Amino acid sequence: MNRIFKSFAVIALGLAGAATFTSCEDYLDKEPSSDISDETPFKDFTNMQGYIEEIYNCIPDKVKCYWTTSWNLGDDEISTPQAEAERTMQTQVDIGNFYAWQNNAQFWFAADRKNPTSLNLHDRRFYGNAWYCIAKTNLAIDKIDEYFVGTKEEKDILLGQLYFFRGWWHFEMMQFLGGLPYVNKTLSSGESPRLPRLSYLECADSVALDLKRAAELLPMNWDETTPGKKTFGKNELRLTKITALAYLGKNYLWAASPLMQHGAQTGGAHTYDYDQELARLAADAFGEVIDFVEKGKTQYELAKFDYTNVYDHQKSSGVEYSYSELFYTSRRNWLQPGGKEAILRGPTVAWNFTRWNYSRTFGPYEICERDPHFHLPTANYVANYGMANGLPLDDPDSGFDKKHPFKNRDPRFYHDIIFDGVKYINGEAKGNDAKFKYAGLATGGSGRDIANGSRTGYWMQKLVPHTANKIDGEDEYDKNPNAYVPYMRLADVYLMYAEACAVLNGPSGKSSKCDLTSIDAINRLRDRVGCGHVSTKFSGNSYMDEVRRERAVELAFEGFRFHDLQRWLLLTEPKYTRKTSQEFLRVSGADESFFAENDPAEAEVAEFREEEILTRNFDSKHYWFPLLRDDTYIYAEFEQNPGW
Repeated sequence: MNRIFKSFAVIALGLAGAATFTSCEDYLDKEPSSDISDETPFKDFTNMQGYIEEIYNCIPDKVKCYWTTSWNLGDDEISTPQAEAERTMQTQVDIGNFYAWQNNAQFWFAADRKNPTSLNLHDRRFYGNAWYCIAKTNLAIDKIDEYFVGTKEEKDILLGQLYFFRGWWHFEMMQFLGGLPYVNKTLSSGESPRLPRLSYLECADSVALDLKRAAELLPMNWDETTPGKKTFGKNELRLTKITALAYLGKNYLWAASPLMQHGAQTGGAHTYDYDQELARLAADAFGEVIDFVEKGKTQYELAKFDYTNVYDHQKSSGVEYSYSELFYTSRRNWLQPGGKEAILRGPTVAWNFTRWNYSRTFGPYEICERDPHFHLPTANYVANYGMANGLPLDDPDSGFDKKHPFKNRDPRFYHDIIFDGVKYINGEAKGNDAKFKYAGLATGGSGRDIANGSRTGYWMQKLVPHTANKIDGEDEYDKNPNAYVPYMRLADVYLMYAEACAVLNGPSGKSSKCDLTSIDAINRLRDRVGCGHVSTKFSGNSYMDEVRRERAVELAFEGFRFHDLQRWLLLTEPKYTRKTSQEFLRVSGADESFFAENDPAEAEVAEFREEEILTRNFDSKHYWFPLLRDDTYIYAEFEQNPGW
């Protein structure tokens, strides 16, 4: 007990200086004692909140947990060939080596590098910290009635956080590993655990119970509570009623999904077969969140997609939080990204982890100057970005023209994707650097070197603007850069609500908790970016395809695609195992003068086609990661996942 209390005291004080989560200092203002009694961590709100702060600190930063990282494991991204030698998690998944998760330092979920007291982002990984944090929640829940002295409001807030975290750490592990033992009691030291490994659905039932309790106990806004007044204006990373309801809905939707209902299998025959009752429960939880938001009863809201120059992520005057600032901020005094749309984030540190080696892993090596590992959007995935009229590219009424493939696309395409002819360097590019002034991403172009450029015909800039390069320097220290990808944001709630309601009754499906239908929820997000509404021609399975495509576009490169393909029973299917490049020849802009005077979206090309880079050879065992072998040796009931 002494070690646990001393560790949370140290971490809370340290976070105050190093991270956005500055309010921890106010909860712990004394030196950790060397002779702490069993009751000390739980005796009042100040001490117990400090105890909980260590759990917040254990949340990994998915994109900055190492010098270079992997977080997109689906069909959405491919790395440079050098990264294969470096054994990045994304490349290991490509070759089917799912065991690599267990000790891959570049992967946020890895089992190694667990240090709950460290302020170094490189010391935070999910799996090892998960069991530690679950044990902390159980101990605190057991002790609160025995030792805590305080108001009912204080006790509710403390218990709400503990119940949420117990459910959340289990849920995040379940997404990768399937059903697990659900640890909801304190195990005494020396006790040999014999908890049975539950099915995914049994685990989801336990998660739901904890998240329901959390939703009942947590406040809507900490700043409006008496305990929260002490840290007024610094509570934006803390758990709220909205956080708990949103994850309650996600837990139900995942449980309702085809994989969890029909088991791991190839062929995709059950991809549209969800559990109706679980989908209804999911819709109701999401519906409560959306109803609060739509009626202005919560602090959460969608960020603005309003730009004077979308290619450079230059937001319009008067916009407080832009869409780009969900993921990256600069010139805002190290402000952590996410704004009022982020629902769950962990604490993070700023410039040194942003600048090295994250912010410059999205563009050509010669301009970005970092380790030769960078993130490239696959052509097959970029094809999800439809047309400005809202239709998918392959719809006969979409207006998509292979001679002008970048014209009239979904506005998010121009925000997220660097395509041929986009002005990549705004400053003065001299010598060899001049060839990157305009992105040369046509076949054989200046940016298509496989080792140091793009092997797919695209670069991405959704998460970090292309101006984070050695010439424009938008990620240099004096610009105060900070990067973070939230675990959940409000747009995801609208998307998950749309999916759950589509299960119930297609486009017109809705929850009694909310006025919006499924199609209304999708159109809210399209209205935000100025994209056409979902066509009324889609119904049944074709409508669900549109819901899924919207999810692919809105949440692109945020680390969700693998789990979506997994739960939809599509991970093994040919359309989603191929990674392709975009090949074409320039017609306009052969000498680049065209791009100096015209919007690159207007360029004409020839021979526009995809070519295969690789195909993943997956079978049914790849729907789940293998458990740690050491864990399966603890007791016989903790069985390994099938096929591993």
